[in-house]
Amino acid sequence: MTDTPRRLVAEALGTALLVATVVGSGIMADALSADDAVSLLGNTIPTGAILIVLITILGPVSGAHFNPAVTLVFAARRDLAPGLALAYVAAQIAGGIAGSLLAHAMFELPMLQISTRARTDAGQWIAEVVATFGLLLTILGGLRHRADAVPWLVGLYISAAYWFTASTSFANPAVAIARGLSDTFAGIRPADVPAFVLAEIAGALLAAALGGWLFVPDRNAPR
Repeated sequence: MTDTPRRLVAEALGTALLVATVVGSGIMADALSADDAVSLLGNTIPTGAILIVLITILGPVSGAHFNPAVTLVFAARRDLAPGLALAYVAAQIAGGIAGSLLAHAMFELPMLQISTRARTDAGQWIAEVVATFGLLLTILGGLRHRADAVPWLVGLYISAAYWFTASTSFANPAVAIARGLSDTFAGIRPADVPAFVLAEIAGALLAAALGGWLFVPDRNAPR
């Protein structure tokens, strides 16, 4: 069993690199194209790619949650102790904020920012429920049937969800909080973050409930 400090560093580092990729690729894409569709594509591909990398290399250390919604589900399933789950969430939020600051520093922007990008309406909230529900169902189904494929499944799912959800699939409370501190292409107004977080938690819990029934181990399978 990997010790707790390594787990927490892995969660903080992974979330930091994820957010740095989301924000940084958004800045780069927005600078290179005036077309929002092209910019979104430039934001999508790096995000899906980095998820595959981070889950592959850090999954054996911490489980590679990088997401309080994922941690909440694993705690609810009793796969993670409550105290360790809270520590994971704190590490993820801190790492996400650090990722935003790092992206700003790389592009020589003011490091401390507050987003002014509005993302608020019923469609966006429904989209976040759907995005997070799908993400957690992907993880739970992958762990049940093809654990070795989870990095690719998650990277591909998020890449798709960028395009089929009205919110462009945040699906992660730590990422939402961190993006509130970036007044860039990837940003979200801090006032809009709480509704996103609540929608993400709702989607995660719905996926946990359905996944617990849908992906029950086959007791008749040969051993």
